[in-house]
Amino acid sequence: MNIDYPPDVADFRTEVRAFLERELPEGWRGLGHLDEEEARAFTAWWRTRLAESGYLTPSWPREYGGAGLSRLQQVVLAEEFAAAGVPLNGKNDVFSIKMIGNLLLRYGTEEQQRRFLPRIVSGEDRWCQGFSEPGAGSDLAGLRTRARLEDDTWVIDGQKIWTSDARTANWIFVLVRSDPDASRHRGITMLLVPMDQPGITVRPISMLSGGDNFNEVYFDGARTARENVVIGPGEGWTAAMALLGLERGDEAATNPIYFQAEVDRLIALAKERGHARDGAVRDDLARAYTRAQIMRYLGMQTLTGWLAGKTPGRDASISKLYWSEHHRKTTDLAVDLLGAEALAPTGRRPIRHYRADDPDAPNSSGSWVGTWMIAISGTIYAGTSEIQRNILAESVLGLPKEPRPV
Repeated sequence: MNIDYPPDVADFRTEVRAFLERELPEGWRGLGHLDEEEARAFTAWWRTRLAESGYLTPSWPREYGGAGLSRLQQVVLAEEFAAAGVPLNGKNDVFSIKMIGNLLLRYGTEEQQRRFLPRIVSGEDRWCQGFSEPGAGSDLAGLRTRARLEDDTWVIDGQKIWTSDARTANWIFVLVRSDPDASRHRGITMLLVPMDQPGITVRPISMLSGGDNFNEVYFDGARTARENVVIGPGEGWTAAMALLGLERGDEAATNPIYFQAEVDRLIALAKERGHARDGAVRDDLARAYTRAQIMRYLGMQTLTGWLAGKTPGRDASISKLYWSEHHRKTTDLAVDLLGAEALAPTGRRPIRHYRADDPDAPNSSGSWVGTWMIAISGTIYAGTSEIQRNILAESVLGLPKEPRPV
């Protein structure tokens, strides 16, 4: 593992800082200083500037709207954006860029790449993820949404749940059971499906944290073209695992930046609330700081693999398990420091519905309690901690499979 930046990184860092100085409004103090409506408006405007510069998809080829940067430059870009308090992307882009965009870039057909990737960058196509079902969450292979071929069209029936940002999406990548007679993992296909059609109904789900991005999605004879398949019919499990590996590998290099900023805010909170000299609190703060540093080195390890041409595999579950458990413990401590104020939080709540609040967000009880609620779900969504441990035990360490009920 190499933790040193090569000399040419300094030149690129200077380039990014010049871009930020040129593009950001005078007196800019960071997204955390804006209220929710102001933050949404800024993020939408900022996304257009990133798309025009190529920084929205920094490692994508220029022919698809990217900047053609290396993975290392992408991390430097994330570092500088975090320091400036600006987002890396916009609404739906976690699913559009980090997930399906990166998957199509690696496994899509040439026609799929030409058709979808430029429209993802422009924002014309906004994606959501159709994986979980009411009876198939962590046990994703138990999914029951079905698709059948009628001439040159896939016809889909079933239900998906916890579909983030479905109401602002016009496309969904969805796992379906295309061969009911095949084994659990082999009868699954990943389809690319337009949302704007009569056969799809979206219903919102209220979140404990106050967010409004969760939804149920119902398919009743929804349709998509035969060629809108990722990798191939019956290869949905392979596509899904590749997608999750790419997502978690990318996060391993950028998550440490945001979680370290959160630990810095936590230390400031302990000082503000008069707990900085409490021995037990100091021990917990030291553990949080240490975990954030370990996360940084795990990210560097992943980045070193990228530079050597290694594609993230099942071992990418290490980063997901690590950051989600760290985040739960860190925000638990923050709520403890707030004491009774956590029962009636005030101030700006998190605008982001995943992971840490913005690095420059105010140290309000509203921010910390909202983030604590998000952190609880972090050990569940995108694969529960129990599932991640099983993946690592069985697929990485080669331990016997967990006994299953007969």
